[in-house]
Amino acid sequence: MRQLPHRAAPVAVAVLLLAGCATDVVRGEASPLAGAPVDVTAEEFPITGVGDAPIDQFARNALADLEQFWTQAYPEYFGEQYTPLAGGYFSVDSSDLDESLYPDSGIGCDGSYTAPEDVAGNAFYDPVCDVIAYDREMLQELSDDYGRFLVPVVMAHEFGHAMQGRFGFAESGRSIQDETQADCLAGAWTRWVADGGAQHLSLREPELDDVVRGFLLLRDDVGSDPDDSEAHGSYFDRVSAFYDGFDTGLATCRDAFGVDRLFTAAEFTEPDFINQGNAEFDDIVEWVGATLPAFFGEVFPVASGAEFRAPAIEGFQVRAPDCDGLDDRDLGYCPAERTVYIDEADLAVPAYDEIGDFALATAMALPYALAVREQAGLSVDDGEATRSAVCLTGWYQAQWYTNSFADLLPAEISPGDIDEAVQFLLQYGVDDQVFPNVDASGFELVGAFRTGFLDGGEACGLDR
Repeated sequence: MRQLPHRAAPVAVAVLLLAGCATDVVRGEASPLAGAPVDVTAEEFPITGVGDAPIDQFARNALADLEQFWTQAYPEYFGEQYTPLAGGYFSVDSSDLDESLYPDSGIGCDGSYTAPEDVAGNAFYDPVCDVIAYDREMLQELSDDYGRFLVPVVMAHEFGHAMQGRFGFAESGRSIQDETQADCLAGAWTRWVADGGAQHLSLREPELDDVVRGFLLLRDDVGSDPDDSEAHGSYFDRVSAFYDGFDTGLATCRDAFGVDRLFTAAEFTEPDFINQGNAEFDDIVEWVGATLPAFFGEVFPVASGAEFRAPAIEGFQVRAPDCDGLDDRDLGYCPAERTVYIDEADLAVPAYDEIGDFALATAMALPYALAVREQAGLSVDDGEATRSAVCLTGWYQAQWYTNSFADLLPAEISPGDIDEAVQFLLQYGVDDQVFPNVDASGFELVGAFRTGFLDGGEACGLDR
């Protein structure tokens, strides 16, 4: 967050997004319809320059399944028959390049020459030659660092660009629209794999957490220009687009990526650049402590028909107070004392230091949302409560994004803040010390946050 030099013009805390549509976060299945996946052979699916490394076979399997998916889906959603890539596929080993494996036209075709060495550290689609190329050394690093299924998702993203080469790139010319739409298309394909449609790949549920974590590596640098000719979007922008495809399919990918699409990516101001958009720890505690009761004090009566009684927020060091609802966890809500507690030493300070100021804001908002549920007569200690609290946290943080607290505080959101909330959920939200005995994956928690941020309170179950 950034502190403003002067107080902004008063704006009431809006009851924003209250009428959103509820969506369920759905888990992927892991069993293909046709049985165990089988490798596609080099003869069935040739790739120029391919080696015998397992990562190349994995990429080939993904590309073959992508062709199967789009052969079926393109006519239904885009009204024409699918046409295979005219220029085919190219693999390069940047750590041991053998230029003799490639034609004189290099990677691509005569009209758009790319030297094999220029593929290093990259995967791309060339619309001139209708070609997908990748560096298998880079794919191996992604697999090692973020799990094997990030590799197929990268292939699916590039295949999405190939489909855009058929149905059309963004008329606005904005790279961020094209890149996030390709993420959406990759999400729709991933759901098809999760539902058992693929012949050559399978997807295990925990791998979705790894995929979402991998998007952190693939996002634009925080504070960079969203109108740059190569902009891909913030972490939240890219993850949200992937969820669009995974949750609601190709129709959303086709129709929801126009000029009015919301993107959270933004450039840093000069003060933001110096501190990377992070306010002081004590300032965040003060600001969140003021805005949480203001926001829920306004929306709670609308949702429940009762007045909201704001709980206290207190920190502790390592050992939680002895109170039902805490059970020595790092955060929680104590109904008997009507107090939200957060472990400063083991959670609040590390989250702030490792991720950023909005990770701290998220840590404070989550148990506060449980207090909101308790006042509404709803559960606070099961999976439904957890997902609802995460959703409500997304709804609350959307108010920061829309500057609805300008009348309360001389502060506003900074680039990367919403990304930090997603990072907190993936790193800390799945820890039993934060949410005990909850069957939600990190993928589901991020999905619940996104639902609250975009769709609002009705999607969070507060009025049930």
